[in-house]
Amino acid sequence: MTHSEIEKIKKLLASPKNIVIVPHKNPDGDAIGSTIGLYHYLLKYNHNATVISPNDYPSFLKWIPGNEHVLIYDYQTAASKSLIENADIIFTLDFNALHRTGQMEIALEHSKAIKILIDHHQAPQDYAKYIYSDVSMSSTCQMVYQFIEMLGDTKLIDSNIATCLYLGIMTDTGSFRFSCTSSKTHLITADLIEKGANNAYIHNQVYDTNSYERLQLLGCALNNLKVVSGLRTAYISLSQEELNKYNFKKGDTEGVVNYGLSLENIVFAAIFIEDKQEGIIKISLRSKGNFSVNDFSRMHFNGGGHINAAGGRSELSLNDTIKKFIAILPDYSNALNDE
Repeated sequence: MTHSEIEKIKKLLASPKNIVIVPHKNPDGDAIGSTIGLYHYLLKYNHNATVISPNDYPSFLKWIPGNEHVLIYDYQTAASKSLIENADIIFTLDFNALHRTGQMEIALEHSKAIKILIDHHQAPQDYAKYIYSDVSMSSTCQMVYQFIEMLGDTKLIDSNIATCLYLGIMTDTGSFRFSCTSSKTHLITADLIEKGANNAYIHNQVYDTNSYERLQLLGCALNNLKVVSGLRTAYISLSQEELNKYNFKKGDTEGVVNYGLSLENIVFAAIFIEDKQEGIIKISLRSKGNFSVNDFSRMHFNGGGHINAAGGRSELSLNDTIKKFIAILPDYSNALNDE
């Protein structure tokens, strides 16, 4: 984002506006942390700001300050549409294509509001007037911190903002172990702790508070873990029947794909989750090194994301999706075995 664009945004935000802030559908820690963190910042300039999530999100993200003010488009459609229609500015965070908002897409497309995109995924669409896109960033929460920094306002970061932004950086970096974690990331998180983010408490809320059924589902997933011999690949599958058996709730499979990637000599891992309601198989992909799951997902499973973390979908059955996945792998034998 250029200095000229930052100056224009500063003038835009100098007087109170009606502002809507939107994460992607099925928001994760980075999406929720960045949107609510930005919400708290905008309140300091007396903006009429609202976070509207396309759909609900896991309970382990609902403790963060400001969560009670988030609207869920699926449940509060009329109110959400009215806010979008009357917005002066719409921030879209942690996604780069409007279809990632599900049923909100049409309302956002028709809105005459000035749109500002802040995101770290590859190949952003050209729907926003102001685009802050950087695929090298650890998370959108780090980008929101740097956006506030570019506006000259880090002094305004309080414990609420710090907590939200720390949450997203922590979750999108895999608790700071992924390669996207830079020295700048650590400097920012240090500053967020100084400004009031309780790092131990945040980690406990996200990772160390589990229901009995969630752990039983994890056991089922690990029991379904398979390794593709000779191709350094592992995958997990969960059927709708298995999800129902363990009373699946949104977010219960968060991070499960990483167990496959943790196996010795594995560089590519996938999880296939059946969703009978949507009629699709949801796919999460992870990799090590230079093997791009972003390219793999875009090519074969209508998805995308980052080099080492991406998502996709399939309209085949669960078994046929897995068969397709296994059939494709030999085409990537050299790339997988070179890692």
